[in-house]
Amino acid sequence: MAMMKMKIYGYRLRALLSTSLSSSPFHSVPSRTFSSSSFENVGFIGLGNMGSRMANNLLKAGYKMTVHDVNCNVMKKYSDMGVSTKQTPSEVAEASDVVITMLPSSSHVLNVYNGPDGLLQGGDLLTPQLFIDSSTIDPQTSRKLAVSVSNCILKEKKENWENPVMLDAPVSGGVVAAEAGSLTFMVGGSEDVYLAAKSLLLSMGKNAIFCGGPGNGSVAKICNNLAMAISMLGLSEALALGQSLGITASTLTKIFNSSSARCWSSDSYNPVPGVMQGVPSSRNYSGGFASKLMAKDLNLAAASAEEVGQRCPLTFLAQNMYVS
Repeated sequence: MAMMKMKIYGYRLRALLSTSLSSSPFHSVPSRTFSSSSFENVGFIGLGNMGSRMANNLLKAGYKMTVHDVNCNVMKKYSDMGVSTKQTPSEVAEASDVVITMLPSSSHVLNVYNGPDGLLQGGDLLTPQLFIDSSTIDPQTSRKLAVSVSNCILKEKKENWENPVMLDAPVSGGVVAAEAGSLTFMVGGSEDVYLAAKSLLLSMGKNAIFCGGPGNGSVAKICNNLAMAISMLGLSEALALGQSLGITASTLTKIFNSSSARCWSSDSYNPVPGVMQGVPSSRNYSGGFASKLMAKDLNLAAASAEEVGQRCPLTFLAQNMYVS
């Protein structure tokens, strides 16, 4: 009887897995090996606090760069450095094998891809084999763009690249890590494409983690920032209480960092001036991750939670605190 129950359970499990895989829009497809040898010309769009430092590390790694930004002063700076600059995203695409975007929001990304003179302005025929979006945006937008890109074809097929493909690859680590080339990339898309792009990503970071199908990099990013936003609030409240009760922030931080309260906000990004060097709090909070950007990321997390019916009470409390 026990053996019969095990067989029935096995049949049901295989049937469930088969149904799940066949019904998913992101089920696995036959594997292909993609080569990174054709990534000679790299386009970069979005040269803000993060993007400029990422682009600089690609230049240091020896990539031939073509860049675009809406800020004319930034464009002049790169032009003076001998870097090719273009007036529109579509011109960047024409000159590139791979295009990386690092933009503030979903609306900016959609405009760069689909707007007038956008990356997909060439219609069905595109020059770049690969598009990498490192912006922090909602997973739905990442997935829609991945479909749009994959529906195009290449002007010139190279090796196993038959169609252009897209990876969503947002980052963690902030401006300090972008400067040092020690970012962590959270990558969604085809695993074969991820492997082909990994050396390119590691020219800008120290870690690249494959997260699954299209949009999963964006999922990982908003969940990471949600956890960090909540931990920063908890740390800041604890440090404020401790100082009010007579213990210094430096002493309390030493305790936290050798105890169960240790977190990235305490040991790498401490919010109290004078406790840690080289972080925004040590330079009057300049050059850090703006609270309005954290509010944007929490808005993405809250909207995603509502969409799937997931109850996330701390998400909404944190959202209200960062927005107010």
